[in-house]
Amino acid sequence: GHRCPSAAALSSCSAYAGHCDLHVGITSSQGVVYNYDQEGVHRDGSGWEQCISIPLVQPDMWELLQQWDNLLEEFSLEETWLPHRYEEQQHNCYTFALAFINRVRQGRGGAALSKAEFTERFLLARSREAARYLRLQQQLADRDVYIVPLAEQ
Repeated sequence: GHRCPSAAALSSCSAYAGHCDLHVGITSSQGVVYNYDQEGVHRDGSGWEQCISIPLVQPDMWELLQQWDNLLEEFSLEETWLPHRYEEQQHNCYTFALAFINRVRQGRGGAALSKAEFTERFLLARSREAARYLRLQQQLADRDVYIVPLAEQ
């Protein structure tokens, strides 16, 4: 997650209230993951090493890439994201991430995505890829196969 700038980050587990849930954040251009929970907005420089990253900005979008960190920081400071406004089902980390994505999309003349659209088009596609990879990795491990990394050229 920290190595994928300007992306949505989906973590398999965020331990709070004694159990594990999916957790969503947005990365800055430097890989800091902005995420929201019952304590407010966090800016995590570590802890998201094993997550699914979904790039949100094309490399040729220079103007947006230059503004990304300022947009993200300003957005995260809004009263909407104060701790007392957190509500586990309706105003949570997913709401934070999707609201930021939609603000950026609308600022560039795009249409807002619903939760269902964003989940289907982005999260499920990447989650399926990750699941296939993990199944393959497990099958290879079960068969005592060792994968040798290629030497760097």
